[in-house]
Amino acid sequence: MNKKTLFIGGIKSGKSINAQNYILKNSTSKPIYLATTEFIDEEMKTRIDEHKLNRKNDFITIEEPLKLYEKILTTNSSVIIECVSMWINNMLYHKYSFENMANELNKIMKLDKFIVFILNDVGSGVIADNRLSREFVDISGKLSQLIASNCDEVYHTIAGISTKIK
Repeated sequence: MNKKTLFIGGIKSGKSINAQNYILKNSTSKPIYLATTEFIDEEMKTRIDEHKLNRKNDFITIEEPLKLYEKILTTNSSVIIECVSMWINNMLYHKYSFENMANELNKIMKLDKFIVFILNDVGSGVIADNRLSREFVDISGKLSQLIASNCDEVYHTIAGISTKIK
């Protein structure tokens, strides 16, 4: 199945659990959970552990903070990317450019695979007071547009409710 879907919403909006339920309902085999978060501190470990509990044994977990295309290319299963926002963070930390990120996502979009993207909506807040935060928000906004324009379906999540907007 060549289908791309985006779940976008604020942090702790419920987008992850709704995206997980969506891919489980629409997959013909056990999906891949492509985890992008790098372990950086105890608070992040708590978040990672919470996500592991939520997905139980319903997914095959692959951890990859940077090279998403390479990992997705090697699988025959549907894939959920959790999350694109952390991937952007990782890419910035490792000094990759916006062009590198856009190229990686464009290659993923061309794959004949069922892929669900999860992304934090960070564009509804105030303008950040530092350069790195502004760069992150700008890149995230541009990449969310790239992903959404190439997806078959887009769901916006607020308070645990995902509404189809495309």
